[in-house]
Amino acid sequence: MQLLLKYFPNLNSDQIGKFEQLYPIYEEWNQKVNVISRKDFPHFYERHVLHSLAIAKYFQFFPNSKVFDIGTGGGFPGIPLAIMFPDVQFTLMDSIAKKIKVAEDVISLLSINNVNTLIGRAENQSVKCNYIVSRAVSAFPEFVKTCRNLIQTDKSATAKSAILYLKGGDFEDEIKSFKAKVHIINVKEYFEEEYFETKKIIHLPFNNS
Repeated sequence: MQLLLKYFPNLNSDQIGKFEQLYPIYEEWNQKVNVISRKDFPHFYERHVLHSLAIAKYFQFFPNSKVFDIGTGGGFPGIPLAIMFPDVQFTLMDSIAKKIKVAEDVISLLSINNVNTLIGRAENQSVKCNYIVSRAVSAFPEFVKTCRNLIQTDKSATAKSAILYLKGGDFEDEIKSFKAKVHIINVKEYFEEEYFETKKIIHLPFNNS
């Protein structure tokens, strides 16, 4: 938890309380469902919560906007972002029901009121959103192809709609066709821990029509 306060010193008491409770809730669930890798769990705040919040360091969602977290698993990056942005509406989607059940329990126990959940695949949805976030569920071109239909561009929006994709490693070949459009952000610009050395945010904006 101190790691979060190191980078987000202005969290309010409600946010701090919710972030503190994430660990024991996920720890209990992880005994039943392998939501988070067992070897990763001791690094829960660094590799899951803080990594999710890299998006918040880089990007501000406008109030009352709608954000879809595609392939959320047990709730990342959506749940940490929902705690950080209480005036933004989040929908967490995954095709695996037991993982959504974990996310729903976390949402309920922490009384996070700005989150909905969906079991399914992005390509089968018709509901629209302003932003899509995700943690590397597939190759980037494939991901964009399956979910770009969910993006609603809006002339009155105060910021452009976008996909914000957390990804690590070498993905230069994946983004060749998007080269002129995407922005690549090095997460190590925000967080000094070694884990973030190769982590990046792929930001694909959409022109508002």
